[in-house]
Amino acid sequence: MIVRSFKDIEGTDRHVKAKSGTWESKRIVLAKEKVGFSLHETTLYAGTETQMWYANHIEAVLCVEGEAELTNDETGETHWIEPGTMYLLDGHERHTMRPKTDFRCVCVFNPPVTGREDHDENGVYPLLTEEV
Repeated sequence: MIVRSFKDIEGTDRHVKAKSGTWESKRIVLAKEKVGFSLHETTLYAGTETQMWYANHIEAVLCVEGEAELTNDETGETHWIEPGTMYLLDGHERHTMRPKTDFRCVCVFNPPVTGREDHDENGVYPLLTEEV
């Protein structure tokens, strides 16, 4: 059994801050736990814009605090995301998040991330694996 708190993660290599400066993520469960998914608490900062494309992962996101506009960059469709709203990127959709307020969410990735990922120039997380 694993029990871990956000306090345990702060200031460690599991507390990742994006090079872009638009978000930070506390990586609660990672690939090295070998459970088939990773679990993160991510905060996107108010007034920023983050373009993403999880070409190598499926992501489910549940908003727990804040509000943001989500745009499907492939269709132009927009959605207002607020606490209690979930979105699932089941088709590897290119998308953009524009938080109105600091936007805190819980994210699940499959395959799991290692914790070392950051978005590349296309908004993609590389498909990294844990060394055995």
